[in-house]
Amino acid sequence: MSNRYKIETKCIQEGWKPSKGEARVLPIYQSTTFKYDSSEQMGRLFDLEDSGYFYTRLQNPTNDAVASKIASLEGGVAAMLTSSGQAANFYAVFNICEAGSHIVCSSALYGGTFNLFGTTMKKLGIEATFVDPDAPLEELQKAVQENTRCVFAETIANPALTVLDIEKFATLAHSNGVPLIVDNTFATPINCRPFEWGADIVTHSTTKYMDGHAACVGGCIVDSGNFDWEAYHDKFKGLTEPDESYHGIVYTQKFGKLAYITKATSQLMRDLGSIQSPQNAFLLNIGLETLHLRVPRHCENALKVAKYLENNEKVAWVNYAGLEGNKYYDLAKKYMPNGTCGVISFGLKGDRKTAEQFMDRLKLAAIVTHVADARTSVLHPASHTHRQMTEEQLVEAGVQPDLIRLSVGIENADDIIADLEQAMAE
Repeated sequence: MSNRYKIETKCIQEGWKPSKGEARVLPIYQSTTFKYDSSEQMGRLFDLEDSGYFYTRLQNPTNDAVASKIASLEGGVAAMLTSSGQAANFYAVFNICEAGSHIVCSSALYGGTFNLFGTTMKKLGIEATFVDPDAPLEELQKAVQENTRCVFAETIANPALTVLDIEKFATLAHSNGVPLIVDNTFATPINCRPFEWGADIVTHSTTKYMDGHAACVGGCIVDSGNFDWEAYHDKFKGLTEPDESYHGIVYTQKFGKLAYITKATSQLMRDLGSIQSPQNAFLLNIGLETLHLRVPRHCENALKVAKYLENNEKVAWVNYAGLEGNKYYDLAKKYMPNGTCGVISFGLKGDRKTAEQFMDRLKLAAIVTHVADARTSVLHPASHTHRQMTEEQLVEAGVQPDLIRLSVGIENADDIIADLEQAMAE
């Protein structure tokens, strides 16, 4: 689709392009396999000599249409759907790392991602150094090693709500000859497009705002096509030297700007699985069609709720970048001038039990692990999503023990506020 179309139009029109007589709505290709007329045709697909579909674990028409839409929304050249956001983050890094590699990560990360990089990938021989995203560039530089292969961060951290200085992190990555990978889940491409600020690869937990209805788990990796892998040939040999598992194909030579996603699909997805089901991709596409309508409503409601909390005497503190007094207000205005997201973090005066009792009294807002869908929800990260982290790690990740994560939905804002008020009144 032409780049002259606005993002709102792309949400609806991009991806599936029906020909004469084909379904107007994206079909669900609920099939594991695809038929061909000759053995030679199938063989060429397995050799990556022809493009096409032969097994859904690698590619599926429904998935590819949705991936194409997300790539267009982010301004990338190609994308790949995964079964979850965690799978997307793992694949995004593992596609260019191996045993002996090192990555630099913002410490302000979702708890599961922190554990993925700090514990699980360490078992694979990939070490991570976590850095304070607010630290000056010269301090961040100290974390880079000779074997560093990427820098990773979240545009808006979950649940710390730290707003990333994307240009600073892009400078850090590029001055050391490695790509910047950014998880853009909370901001979505409606509010922030990291490629425009220097990021090279973007990931998403499509489970959140993209799906928008808590209907299906999924993830996505988008490549900008801008990082020059050949310029740093020896760092990224998996892309720049022959892949013996594909008869010596060199991805950068054969696929150019599509090298990174092609390798992720044909090698990692082939060997590790984690494909998103066509049914989930279909539901995700329905969510994407209203993304440009829902995200502004989430932000509008969240700002109203944040202002209410800020002026409530029972609230100890509120963290929302849309508030003028917030430490990330200026960064948010730079990178996300139309709003950040619908998630607020705050603490009540009292102790952890105060927070738990407040949450138990909520009627409209539900206590759920999920975040960022149409319904207002609440969670106590220290007790739930981040409970495996030590007190020191919680502080490093920006998660105070009293932090309540409130995901503001698209209900009437007055009803959401009334629910909070009655829960605090008892």
